[in-house]
Amino acid sequence: MAGQTDPSLSIFSGEEVEFMAEDEMVEIVPNMRMDPLNMLCGDFGPFYPQMATQVPLWLAIAMKKRGKCTIRPPEWMSIENLTRILEAERDSQAAFQVLPFHYVEISSLLFEYAPDDIPDIYMVRSLINDIRDVRFHKVETSLESFEEAHSSAVMVKDLSAMEVNLVRPFVGRALQAFYKHGSPELVPNPDGMSARRPQATDNIPRRPLRRR
Repeated sequence: MAGQTDPSLSIFSGEEVEFMAEDEMVEIVPNMRMDPLNMLCGDFGPFYPQMATQVPLWLAIAMKKRGKCTIRPPEWMSIENLTRILEAERDSQAAFQVLPFHYVEISSLLFEYAPDDIPDIYMVRSLINDIRDVRFHKVETSLESFEEAHSSAVMVKDLSAMEVNLVRPFVGRALQAFYKHGSPELVPNPDGMSARRPQATDNIPRRPLRRR
């Protein structure tokens, strides 16, 4: 899916979207005792062996790398649930199934850093890839109705963060092509859209992007 849109035209890079997803909470099972961690984003712990607790994904990955925990895959990553979602996505061309906003990034990070914690990882990975492909294909085919709607905006519900980031420039170019000759007044102004992009404030402390 990522290769179907020019990443340089997206609002955020894939790494930036993934970075934001690392604040999502996941469940871990520590294998050691550790005092609470007091951080700017919150307090986590104390940690006890074999007692599940929730932490941000970035902290779970850091502890996993050091051999201090296992990560429990979210319930939505079960084969039964993913199979049901894939079938529902294929059955309905007009609607998208509800998935976690960062399902693409969460699953990708877990595949990379905790593959031994995911039962039937190859089947899970295949199902998620199929879901992503079906959802993107549905966006592409729905463009046919945009021309008839004569609208300068498109509303698609229940897309994920990564999907929105990839689809936005694709849909923008399609709408411009549709209205270039028939309704030029409806063509969005790329300069005006980029001017409205929120700017980061330099004095806000940031957690550095984790090196790949």
